[in-house]
Order: sequence, then C-alpha cells, then structure tokens
Amino acid sequence: MARGTESGTPTGFWGQDGPTTRPGATRLLSHGGRVGGGAWRAGAGPAAGLQSPGRGLRDGLGRGLGWDPAGAMELLSALSLGELALSFSRVPLFPVFDLSYFIVSILYLKYEPGAVELSRRHPMASWLCAMLHCFGSYILADLLLGEPLIDYFSNNSSVLLASAVWYLIFFCPLDLFYKCVCFLPVKLIFVAMKEVVRVRKIAVGIHHAHHHYHHGWFVMIATGWVKGSGVALMSNFEQLLRGVWKPETNEILHMSFPTKASLYGAILFTLQQTRWLPVSKASLIFIFTMFMVSCKVFLTATHSHSSPFDVLEGYICPVLFGTSWGGDHHHDNHGGSHGGGGPGSPHSALPAKSKEELSEGSRKKKTKKAD
Repeated sequence: MARGTESGTPTGFWGQDGPTTRPGATRLLSHGGRVGGGAWRAGAGPAAGLQSPGRGLRDGLGRGLGWDPAGAMELLSALSLGELALSFSRVPLFPVFDLSYFIVSILYLKYEPGAVELSRRHPMASWLCAMLHCFGSYILADLLLGEPLIDYFSNNSSVLLASAVWYLIFFCPLDLFYKCVCFLPVKLIFVAMKEVVRVRKIAVGIHHAHHHYHHGWFVMIATGWVKGSGVALMSNFEQLLRGVWKPETNEILHMSFPTKASLYGAILFTLQQTRWLPVSKASLIFIFTMFMVSCKVFLTATHSHSSPFDVLEGYICPVLFGTSWGGDHHHDNHGGSHGGGGPGSPHSALPAKSKEELSEGSRKKKTKKAD
C-alpha cells in the first residue's frame, strides 16, 4: 500500500526523520498548520518527540508530538477575543439598535397604568413622555455637564424614528404593531439589542465626562450612571407629565436591576478610563454587554422580578450597612424589578415594629402578669 512501515508509521507521510517533502503536507506545515490545538514544527515528528521528551507531548498511542511555543502563542492570539471585541464596539447603533431601544422603551411606557387613556385624551403629553423614555438619559447627562438640555433633539433622524415608534405602538390599527413587538421571541431580541445600546451609552458618557473632568471620578461615574438609567432616575418627572404623583416609587429609594447594573458598569468603565482597570475599552464593552444581555433576556423570558445582585447584596450589605440594600419589590419602568433574594429577604417581608409598639406590648404583658 504505502512505502515501508517497519516503525509502525507510514514513511510515505511521516518518515523516520519527520514529515516528508510531500507538497501538501509541507505546505500545510510551512504555513503554520494547526493540529489538535497546537502548532506543528516542520522537524518535530515522532522521533523528535521521543528524543526530547521535555519539549514534546505524547498522544494516546505513546508517540511524541512536537510542540512549538511560538506557534502556540500565535494560535492563542488568533483565538483571542480582542479582534471580536474591537469589531463589536465599532458596530453602528443607528438605526437598527436605536430602533430596538425605542421600541422597548415605549413598550414599557404603554405598560404604565393610564398610559393608553392619556394617549387618547392628551396625545402631546403622551408624546413628551415617550421622548423622555427614549432620550431621558441624554437630558440628564447634559444637565450634569452643563450643556443645553435640548441639544440631543437636534438629531432629527432619531427623534423622527422614536416618534414613528410611539405612533405605531399607541395608534396602529388593531394594535398590530404592538402585538408583533410584544410576541415574546421578538421582544427578547429587542431587549437584547437595547442592552447593547445601554452599555455603549455608559461608555460614551464616561468618555465625554473624562474630556471635561480628567480627574473627576465621581463626575464620570454619575454621568455614566445617568446615561445608562436616566429614564428610571427621572421617572417621577415623567409621571408628573402623566398627571401621576408617586414619590414612593423614587428610583433612588428602590433601585431596579438596570439602575444597579448601570451604576456598577459606570464604576468599571471609570476605572478603565483612568487606567486602573487593565483591560481595553472594547473588551470591557463586549464582556459587560454579554452580561447585561444574558441577565435581561433571562429575566424577561422568565417574567422574573429578582435581580442577579440580590444574593451578593444580601451577604455584603448587612456587613457594610447593617441592612440589605433594595429589599423592596416594585415595578421597573425598564421591564424588570428586584426582590430580596439574600439571606435577609424573608425578614424584610415581615412588618417591622417600632420601639414604641414593642414597649407597649411589653407593658401589656407586665400588666397581665400583675393582674
């Protein structure tokens, strides 16, 4: 069949001294062919592996496999996520991702009680609320940095696109558009794309704040935070436009998962911007986006009101602050809410008694004993 096989290996392909001058094999090896996750050297055959065990690996049959460290590094660099993260960070957001962001944001507006009736009686107020849901983060960021609050509305394409989405969701005949975008598989795609926009806005907001305040860490964190969750942070103002006043729903008092995640993300991007976090911005955008997309898609698909941070906060917050952080349940304007999933959550559901009530109860007990 083939030339001599006394050593157990066909000399037609693997000779006694390594690979032969077979054109295909030589060309494969000379161009850095990869086999089994490693890079083969032109002279590293079975004999080379046996002669230098320290530089070779052995396969299941006991043959030495020559390993080239330089080729391995090339393979790892080829498989690294650096290029993927860089390409991902350069994907334009307009119009596809921005469209998804507008759809999900205005969907959550329609979920609010009385929003549909408001759109019928006061269309202008409903449109203003929709614009706040779409561009509230930009307005708050401009307010923090001392820039014109109406500056973003000069972007005619985005405003017209958001207005078209508002009209279709509230006034499309037979609610066809609303029913299509509310179909769960479609909605999950839009939710995932919205998180891509959220993370990019956090990164851009921190970069913008760093341009104005090079050493203002808290300014950068605040700007990135409102960029990621500005709609929720100004929810009370948006409620006033709808004629509703619910101060107990303040987002600062009851942080939802997107608000908390935006805060943590703002801290990470600030550390990266100030060179305290040794990772590239593109890689951080990619990693944090994957985290946000996974969490939001899972929470939306399961209709869950919990938060991935609940367990961690349940252990850390009692140590640092003496209580759990954000143990109250509430509806989230972004479609999610959080509950107390930590160790202290069962106790937070119980009604807390004041000192006066406890002392009153103890006095009654003593009175009964005395009687």
